[in-house]
Amino acid sequence: MAMTLLEKIIAAHSKSKMVKSGEIAEIEIDTRAARDFGGASVVGHLRNHGLGLDNPSKTLFTFDCNPTGSDQSYAANQHACRLFAREHGIRVFDIDAGIGTHILIDEGYAGPGSTAVSTDSHANILGAVGAFGQGMGDVDIAASWHRGKIWFRVPPSVKMTLTGEFPAGISAKDVILNLLGMFGASSLLGYSVEVFGNAAEKLSVDARITISSMATEMGAIIILFPPSGEIIDYCSVRSKKQFTPLYADHDASYEKSVDIDVTLFQTMVSRPGEPHNTINIAEASGLKIDSAFIGSCTNGRIEDMRKAASVLEGKKVAPGVVLKIVPATDRIWKECLKEGLIEIFKQSGALVSNAGCAGCAAGQVGQNGPGEVTISTGNRNFTGKQGRGSVYLASPEVAAASAIAGFITTPDKIPAQPSVFTKPDHKTIEHQKSPETKIRPDKPAVIEGRVWLVRRDNVDTDMIYHNRHLAITGQKEMGQYAFGNLRGMEEFSKEALPGDIIIAGKNFGSGSSRQQAVDCFISLGISAIVAESFGAIYERNAINAALLVITCKSLDELELDNGDRIKINLKTGEISNLRNLKTAAAEPFSEVQLGIYFNGGLLG
Repeated sequence: MAMTLLEKIIAAHSKSKMVKSGEIAEIEIDTRAARDFGGASVVGHLRNHGLGLDNPSKTLFTFDCNPTGSDQSYAANQHACRLFAREHGIRVFDIDAGIGTHILIDEGYAGPGSTAVSTDSHANILGAVGAFGQGMGDVDIAASWHRGKIWFRVPPSVKMTLTGEFPAGISAKDVILNLLGMFGASSLLGYSVEVFGNAAEKLSVDARITISSMATEMGAIIILFPPSGEIIDYCSVRSKKQFTPLYADHDASYEKSVDIDVTLFQTMVSRPGEPHNTINIAEASGLKIDSAFIGSCTNGRIEDMRKAASVLEGKKVAPGVVLKIVPATDRIWKECLKEGLIEIFKQSGALVSNAGCAGCAAGQVGQNGPGEVTISTGNRNFTGKQGRGSVYLASPEVAAASAIAGFITTPDKIPAQPSVFTKPDHKTIEHQKSPETKIRPDKPAVIEGRVWLVRRDNVDTDMIYHNRHLAITGQKEMGQYAFGNLRGMEEFSKEALPGDIIIAGKNFGSGSSRQQAVDCFISLGISAIVAESFGAIYERNAINAALLVITCKSLDELELDNGDRIKINLKTGEISNLRNLKTAAAEPFSEVQLGIYFNGGLLG
């Protein structure tokens, strides 16, 4: 029985000499990878079930989602993976290496006819070199690490033939965006797509990677290119093992066959929200942008960098527009440096980051904020995927040209002068004389509340409110993280009640100047903090936010226990323990501090 290319690869890695669509085969996996996203869970499954490794030499970690380790959860996951790797002799492509799927190709772990799995949903990018690659969940990957094999249902195959010559200016990204526009996100759902034709044969390694990387967005299992001589040479040079290129039989049976005339392809962009919602760039031309991103597993290759540099050379990014560029791997980053591309990027005003997935994986670079309009070379623009703004997908050339122009455009239509942001037409704010401070009825001069004892000195702002939560801007959300990084006080935010009073030692609130370390207590309704002394910036922040901070150097005189109730006279400074009637003298509030407090804060 004749077989398709994917069927050939599966059969070569299974006990069967032949397989067909719909059958379930157990496949030997040549390379088994886990990223910093999902890697720690894979380790957890193996440890929890007491499972060993089939072959450590075929097992890899690739840290690409957050290679800066700027997110605490990623940093913790990465370290857990490193510890496991040291224990079992596993290769780690650490935070300096780049995107795992590209590493598999460029470091010789994947080549024509091979198989690989990863916790990356875009592992099917390996179809670019005629290999079987699949993204799988943590349980699947853990099983493959333990057994070296995994079960897989052989998908039906589609034969796609690209005829004609690509029009001038059509990039690989345009090719896949045109295909997405034709097939949408579901008409090829669950299919393996094998690409043939004269136009396909001429595509470079980097161009094939761009196209294969978006099979996931088309709903396809994989987009496979029969390996050309260039591909075989490319992989052979990098190979750590011998590859056997495989090809579909000439009489292989395909469920569908489609011929596509590429002479009709156009320069495209994807509208925000859906990669398959593609339009001719003319329909989006002139749309003002706030930022541009060039990178991701789809367009972070050296060809992409060269194309972006050819557009940016000698030009500047438009005023107010942010351009972020992230090469896919460190190898590509060094090529950019050697060829002078980094200098071109920097001279244009771009931010260039270390290699990695970047904005596509909510990683180190490339995220946008609410209301921000971004043109991106990524593979996905789902709401929230690359931030909270709107993301248009396009080629590196279009992204670079748009960054220079300040609006979506093509390289041949960059204006002599960039578009600039205009000042919003807001009504002029009338300057008013500050009203006299008046005592507000909800601001008593004598307060009473339940005591929380924090029996230590030098409680810093990271203990009060950890820096991993600094992106939160809504005060109401901050309370849940109060004291979340202070040992012994982890349950404080759940048990604290409005009106409670914190009693602390010396130098409370030392460290950084973060206002959140004050606002988190306001969020919970904490009425006051009494300490022997305060960090200078923290004290100012609290006073200006109308959170009562009271300095008392004789707290021991109160003989306090957790849960006691105390009464504080802000004007006289007297503090009373209502359980044992012990008293202590605190520093009375100054006229300035009282005024700010009664005004509800420095800004009122």
